[in-house]
Amino acid sequence: MHKISLLSHNWLALLINNRQVTRHLSAMSGVVYDLGCGKRPYEQDILRHAQRYVGVDWTNSLHGRQTDMTANLNEPLPIEDAAADTVVSFQVLEHLSRPDIMLAEARRILKPGGKLLLAVPFQWAVHEAPWDFYRYTQYGLIHQLTQAGFSDIQVEAVSGFLPPWVLKLNYQTLRLARGPKPLQWLIKLLLLPLWLGNQAAALLLDPLWRGEEETMGYFVTARKP
Repeated sequence: MHKISLLSHNWLALLINNRQVTRHLSAMSGVVYDLGCGKRPYEQDILRHAQRYVGVDWTNSLHGRQTDMTANLNEPLPIEDAAADTVVSFQVLEHLSRPDIMLAEARRILKPGGKLLLAVPFQWAVHEAPWDFYRYTQYGLIHQLTQAGFSDIQVEAVSGFLPPWVLKLNYQTLRLARGPKPLQWLIKLLLLPLWLGNQAAALLLDPLWRGEEETMGYFVTARKP
């Protein structure tokens, strides 16, 4: 899982992502392909339920690469048909110029009955530019997955209104930390009570203020018929 530091401006995002993956770990069985694996934060957790983990990413990853296989997810993958029991891809689909190809390839490499698990942002700033192409609503995700031939599609909002807006504020205030390093650390120290307090409040109040229309992102499960 992602390491959580309460001293950071965005620990709430990592915590929410960790919780969503944790809830679905039991579905990640057999041979698992992680498309867009980056630094493989979930590998050891997945391997508690799966037999094998294969990390796939491309050479331009801004998170560093610790891959078993290098491939461009916008193109056909060098993986044989029905090689995977499970395909996962977390916070990757928005960075693909051809998400339709990636989803079609995910279906191809899955065995019949195999599962696809995705996580995507919705209310989130442009990031990892220039490779940030899309934001998906729940309806867009259902459409994309249906077109790719998946069934049993479930789309779940990962948060309500408060977490994305608190995180937007924190990312904006982080921009105030400029100048020489000592000054940057002083500014961050002054901002720390704001960051810690508003994220803790958003986490506490989030179950009371939910709705599909305003969310940090979505977690998706689907099956290859």
